[in-house]
Amino acid sequence: MAEFRMPSLGADMEAGTLVEWLVKPGQSVKRGDIVCVVETQKGAIEVEIFESGTVAELLVQPGTEVPVGTVLALVRGEGEPELPAREQPAAPAAQPAPPPPPPPVARRPGGGPRASPAARNAAQVLGVDLAGVQGSGPGGAITLADVERAAAQAKPKPEARRTSGMRQAIAAAMSRSKREIPHYYLSTRVDLGRALAWLRAENERRSVADRLLPVVLMLKASGLAARRFPNINGFFVDGEFRAAPDVHLGVAISLKDGLVAPALHSVPDKPLGLLMSELSDLIQRARSSELADPTLTVTSMGDNGAESVFGVIFPPQVALVGFGRIAEGHVNLSLSADHRVSDGLSGSTFLTAIDRLLQKPEEL
Repeated sequence: MAEFRMPSLGADMEAGTLVEWLVKPGQSVKRGDIVCVVETQKGAIEVEIFESGTVAELLVQPGTEVPVGTVLALVRGEGEPELPAREQPAAPAAQPAPPPPPPPVARRPGGGPRASPAARNAAQVLGVDLAGVQGSGPGGAITLADVERAAAQAKPKPEARRTSGMRQAIAAAMSRSKREIPHYYLSTRVDLGRALAWLRAENERRSVADRLLPVVLMLKASGLAARRFPNINGFFVDGEFRAAPDVHLGVAISLKDGLVAPALHSVPDKPLGLLMSELSDLIQRARSSELADPTLTVTSMGDNGAESVFGVIFPPQVALVGFGRIAEGHVNLSLSADHRVSDGLSGSTFLTAIDRLLQKPEEL
């Protein structure tokens, strides 16, 4: 009988709250199925199961916070016997007598609860009705602390912000990535002097609508380099790496609810003008959830971003290329890669290939 336990969804996670079960006893599940939603400090995350079988029993009720590693459910494998029926619990012992009711609120002569002058002033300022406050002072008199406590309890609690479906999906994917993929990171500084000079001259020959942005050169160079390094471009699935037959670059785009990466297909084979046209169309495609099938993701900080970026790999991809903000004719180029598939030497050579391609922009 396999045990499905509360997973660790972050290095600093010690406990999580089970929000919702998405399966029920007797239901068949397979490895990779989403079976529940867990609330952590970073938001609600959909959790997948790593065993296949039949849900035998759900051990934790929704709304319960439990430590990492707690058994949440039991999963019966194929051919395993069913769990024996649980014994009925013994009759409960006699309940203790209920606690005595609280003493009546002390009244001052002439009616109304007794309260200190400070408590009365505070009640007037905070809008607290003394008739509903239980005093803790001598003889049941209401103190300043009693009024402040009543005011705090009367404040409406802020409405919990429900995590959007997209944000939950992103959180689940990124948590899975950091949990399962052994990342390594590399970076280098690239001189864009020649590329930017060529781009200025090229744009002077083009109409305003057809002009190119520096990011198009970066995408084309990344695509060409990825074709030369198949261990950067592909997927890690079922314990093995599968190189992709073509280079489809996912371009990270920030939307209201999170980050998505729709794909530019066959990047190495397309001229710069066509890539620029397709790049301009990416935001609309992202909003319509047409995310396609990227084999490698590229993220660029743009003019107002940070000078460096070290991204999290989108599983089942095995790498992510990052370009920081262009500053003084240079850009910081980075690689986040899966150590199960490549290593620092091949990753460094891949970055060098991008650098060399950007030194000859006329050949892109």
